[in-house]
Amino acid sequence: MKRLTGIILLLSLILPLIQAQDLYDLIVEGNDHYINGDFESAIEKYNAVLDSGYQAPELHYNLGNAYFKSHKITMALVEYERALLLEPYDEEIQHNLNLAHQYVVDNIEELPELLFKKWFKAFITILKVDQWACISMLTFVLSLGLLLIYLFIRRINLRKLSFWLALGFLVISITTFLFSYEQKRNVYNNNWAIIFSPSVTIKGSPDSGGTDLFQLHEGTKVEIIDQLGEWREIKLSDGNIGWLRNEDLIKL
Repeated sequence: MKRLTGIILLLSLILPLIQAQDLYDLIVEGNDHYINGDFESAIEKYNAVLDSGYQAPELHYNLGNAYFKSHKITMALVEYERALLLEPYDEEIQHNLNLAHQYVVDNIEELPELLFKKWFKAFITILKVDQWACISMLTFVLSLGLLLIYLFIRRINLRKLSFWLALGFLVISITTFLFSYEQKRNVYNNNWAIIFSPSVTIKGSPDSGGTDLFQLHEGTKVEIIDQLGEWREIKLSDGNIGWLRNEDLIKL
């Protein structure tokens, strides 16, 4: 269980004082309920904080633990996955996610990922969304400052140096902005979901009369690649695709 000490300071900075105090009280109450073994009440308090719009990996992690202790494995998987999206290298989150995965019926092998794509994903998760964004803004300001030096200074050597430095910082600014955008998309606008129904038959087309392809069970992670009305086309990590109803999924 994570104590969420960093959250309290952040809340006091980004939220009005009264609201921050209310959320702080909910977190403390949730922690107390968890420690006392009242996991249902802890779930209620943690969800109340999330419903306010606040997100933090520690909060999802603690909620996942409360669900796990309540034997709600699918919801525990959902919260651990959400926590891992926000904090990809947290060993505690990954450990508990692996532990919860032992209760998932479906054992699906992952297709090998292109090495370049794997390295790119690993690199952009070194920093968080706001950290990449800060670097982008800082280097953009430096680029503008160097451009002003280029425009107003008369010494040729300094003009050349300031021009190339401005260009270099501009490239860094654009690149880190793209990293920030990609990281935000991966965290907040991702297409991952968890099967919520105990058992679901995957169809070959988005209708009840479609060909039965295979079955999946609750807790299995899928990627949503298309949608049509109440139907979602999903892709598994082994490359298999098919259709199921949206009500059978929980979006991460």
